[in-house]
Amino acid sequence: MKNAVLITIGDEILSGNTVDTNSNFVATELKNIGIKVSQIFTISDEIETIKHTIKSAFEIGDLIITTGGLGPTRDDKTKKAIAEFFNDRIALDEATFNHLKNYMERRGRMEILERNREQAFVPTKSTVFQNHFGTAPCMMMEQDGKLLFSLPGVPYEVKPLIKDQIVPFLQEKFNLNYISTRIVSVVGIPESILADTIENWELALPENLALSYLPIGTRVKLRLTGIGENEEILQQQLEEEIQKLLPLIKDNVIATSEDKIETILAEILTERKLTISTAESCTGGELAKMITSVSGSSKYYLGGIVAYATEKKIDILKVKKETVDEFTVVSEQVASEMAEGCQQLFGTHISLSTTGVAGPGKGEDGKEVGTVFYTIRIGEKETTSKLYMPHLERLDFMNFVSQKIIQDLVGILINN
Repeated sequence: MKNAVLITIGDEILSGNTVDTNSNFVATELKNIGIKVSQIFTISDEIETIKHTIKSAFEIGDLIITTGGLGPTRDDKTKKAIAEFFNDRIALDEATFNHLKNYMERRGRMEILERNREQAFVPTKSTVFQNHFGTAPCMMMEQDGKLLFSLPGVPYEVKPLIKDQIVPFLQEKFNLNYISTRIVSVVGIPESILADTIENWELALPENLALSYLPIGTRVKLRLTGIGENEEILQQQLEEEIQKLLPLIKDNVIATSEDKIETILAEILTERKLTISTAESCTGGELAKMITSVSGSSKYYLGGIVAYATEKKIDILKVKKETVDEFTVVSEQVASEMAEGCQQLFGTHISLSTTGVAGPGKGEDGKEVGTVFYTIRIGEKETTSKLYMPHLERLDFMNFVSQKIIQDLVGILINN
């Protein structure tokens, strides 16, 4: 198997102002063609730092992919660093300049062509992969059979360069093994106990298969990854091992294929022709966001309400004012009435509701930060639960609660 090293270049990543999503995307795409990412570096845009990191990366891997650090000015440090590392010089590449010119013409931006002319200057030893969604090209350098690709940092430019050009190039250049993955989603069992339960099965796995434990919320995803020359045989091998695993934890398994809990839910709702709606307070629309992130969700998700203010819970969801006065707005009783009102409002088989305190301050009724009540209503039956997670920051709280609710709903549907 080929090993890859990723290098993210840019002070904005190091400062925390920008999140590095490129590394996750590139690593996933490489994994799918049998290339393992051994290490990821995040570095500043300084010539000596870049050169030193490239040297270290070549000692680790066969393939290096850098993102970021490519700008429209001639003093671009990444290109200079790459040219110096490979004992090369930078010069105007006519093909790249013509591509840049055509790119500007199509967008009616010829007035800035000269300002971006420097993007067409590349190391003379490089192979250029033209960027169809931006001005900075991708440059490939080769040394002793090892490759370096230097890409711009904008994600919507990185993705097509990787998917449409670099991945096909690598597949053609190298005789790569197939990599396949299966996910088994497990709930209701602590990770340590789960590990003990399946230890003998894990130890008996063939050498070309590897198991990873990926906790998310209160769910554990068992990721079984296999490497092989024949994709069909590899898929069959994975299936055989999963069938050996299932009897050991059958009461705790909610899915054996899909990765995301919202996708698992989508399959169940679609298969059973059920509809769903949401009434949210403390989760601020995160439930609706997760459910509608799945393609085709309009078939089963009819709508939702973020009733943040107490009076809107009363006006729109028909929560009784007396209930709020007696039990407070963050309570089991209010969560229940929110779910019932939501179900009636949208006419769905299922409704979900949340009321709680995401923080950083206490709720208007004095409830502690991290407190949440949520109701899952299916037909005339409902289940209301309470969580208390004061250690989670606001956005993490919203995401965790939403994950947990969908996970609970999947568990109920599977067992009924």
